[in-house]
Amino acid sequence: MTEPARPDKANRASIRLHPALEWLPFEWNGPLIRTPNRRIVGVGQTESFETADRGRSWKKRPLFVYKSSDKEFKLSHERAMCRTPKGALVVGFMNLNEKLWLWRDDLHDTLPGNRLPQYVMRSEDGGRTWEPPVMLHEEWTGEVRDLIVTRSGKLVLSSMKMARQPGRHTVLSYVSEDDGKSWTASSAIDLGGCGHHGGVTEATIEQLNDGRIWMLLRTNWGRFWQAFSEDEGRSWRRIEPSAIESSSAPGLVKRLASGRLALFWNRPFPEGETEAPLKGGDGLWSEVPVSNHRAELSMAFSDDDGKTFGAPVVIARKAGAWLSYPRLLEAKPGELWLTTMQGGLAVRLREKDFVGPYR
Repeated sequence: MTEPARPDKANRASIRLHPALEWLPFEWNGPLIRTPNRRIVGVGQTESFETADRGRSWKKRPLFVYKSSDKEFKLSHERAMCRTPKGALVVGFMNLNEKLWLWRDDLHDTLPGNRLPQYVMRSEDGGRTWEPPVMLHEEWTGEVRDLIVTRSGKLVLSSMKMARQPGRHTVLSYVSEDDGKSWTASSAIDLGGCGHHGGVTEATIEQLNDGRIWMLLRTNWGRFWQAFSEDEGRSWRRIEPSAIESSSAPGLVKRLASGRLALFWNRPFPEGETEAPLKGGDGLWSEVPVSNHRAELSMAFSDDDGKTFGAPVVIARKAGAWLSYPRLLEAKPGELWLTTMQGGLAVRLREKDFVGPYR
């Protein structure tokens, strides 16, 4: 869905929500950012959107004003946004108008020239107008999962690049020290693999209390892998399996106003079960068989900066379908707006309904 829309009643009827959740008055994935004037801003594929009444109505504006010689842009559904300490809005995205997918099953690889470029763009007036996008790389970018602001004011963007021989994905980050105007790339995290969904992908990031950046990477190995950066995203160290079992789907970890970390993700098996149908193993999807279970979206909280998480809670189920690619807006302290790119979830939940006061 490219813009905020009236709720799809039939879709909502097919989703079983946890009783503490309630539907938002719109259906859209965003991403969404809260501004100091209590408005909420989001971006679609060719327009930005703003609401002053908590999502009941939206005002839209074009993202791009073209000249005849300009390159035209269409933002991917996979995008991330933040608000900088100086008040600028920054969006990371891929340009679908430059997409060229050249995967060859017989080669287990792509041909040269495979591309889906990674861009960023800025707005200094709350999303009313936008500066021209800046390309960060031309290679195929499978996902732009996360964009955070560190306590020192740096911006860290989680991105991807596809590697070849054999075809697989890698993860890297970009760091900006000048409010999103220029960016420096980290080296790529490449853990091998083979397939158009092989390798490591779609990493979520958050800053820990000790200053390190924590990265959780989607894998085909039954759990998130994790990496740590001690220089705010310029490089990554201690790359290892995490304790968090996961389907082959991206998670989202976010620091809340309370100080807790909240994690949203798809576990590898339906709740109460120990197996699920597997996909891949042929070097086309992935080099190993993997669970792609996405019919349940789970949530858990950490009071110890991600070292451990409380018992996971399934907050939404949709039989025979996918509820995945979560995004989160803390609309006000303790009030969380959760949406998904897949499945049409758009719900409100309250932190206090699941955990007690933060210690």
